Amino acid sequence: MSNKTICPVCPHHCVLAEGQTGRCRARGNRDGSVVSLSYGRVTSVALDPVEKKPFNRWQSGKYILSVGTFGCNLSCAYCQNAAISQVGAETEAEDLSPERLAYLAGVFADRGNIGAAFTYNEPLIGWEYVYDAAKLLHEKGLLVALVTNGTAEPEILETLLPYVDAMNIDLKTWSAENYKKLGGDLDTVKHTIARAVESCHVEVTTLAAPGFGDDVEAMDEEAAWLASISEDLPLHISRYFPRWKMDEPATPMGTMEKLCETARRHLRYVYAGNC
Repeated sequence: MSNKTICPVCPHHCVLAEGQTGRCRARGNRDGSVVSLSYGRVTSVALDPVEKKPFNRWQSGKYILSVGTFGCNLSCAYCQNAAISQVGAETEAEDLSPERLAYLAGVFADRGNIGAAFTYNEPLIGWEYVYDAAKLLHEKGLLVALVTNGTAEPEILETLLPYVDAMNIDLKTWSAENYKKLGGDLDTVKHTIARAVESCHVEVTTLAAPGFGDDVEAMDEEAAWLASISEDLPLHISRYFPRWKMDEPATPMGTMEKLCETARRHLRYVYAGNC
C-alpha cells in the first residue's frame, strides 16, 4: 500500500498506484498524489436558458454559461452524455482556465447571462476547478450553479457550498440496491440534498428510466422524503429515452402522468420534463 494513494473525493475511494486513473476517469495518482486530470479541460460550453439545467424556481427567464469537462463516478447505462461523462483524458478538450471562464461569463452578461453552471458531466469529481472558478465568478457578482449526481464526500460539499448559489441534484432511484448497480449510494445523495438545501437553492431531478426511476410506489416514498425537507423543494421527473447502453422504449406518457400525480401528493412543485 505504500506506493498507492486513496482518492478522498467520493465514496468509491479508489486505491490508485502511481500512474493509475480512478473509475471516474478524471482523477489519477500522479507523483504520489491523487489529482484532477480534468482541471480546465473543457469539452462543452454553451449559453443556455436556466430552465434547461433544469431550474424552474430559480432565475427564471435568464441565461447561464454552461461548462463541462469529462468523467463521472457513476455508470448509468442510460447516460445521456456518455460521450463526455464516460470517457477520460483522451477525449478532445480545450483549455479554459478559471480566470478565462469568469471573464467569458462576464462578457456574456450583456446577453442576459447570470453566471456559470458546471454541468454535462459530473462536476464534483473535478471540484478544484469548480472551486477556483466559483470564487472568481462571485468576485464579479455572478452566480454559480451545479448540476450534479450528488455523489461526493461531505468534505468536498462543505468546501464548495459557500460559493454555490443553486444546485440541481439527480436522485437516480429510490432503491439502494439499484443505486449500487449504477455505481452510487442512495444515502450519500440524500445527505447531499439535505445539506445543500440548508445553503443554496436546490431542485431535484429523477429520470424515469425503466427499472430505476419509473416505479410509482418508490416515487411516493421519494416525494414524501423530499417533502420532509420542504414541500417547496422542486422535483423534475424527466422522461427517459433510449441512450448509450439502454435501448428499452421511452417512458410511456401514462407512466409519466402517474409519477407526477403521485409526487404532487407531497410536493408543491413537480415538473414533467422531456415530454
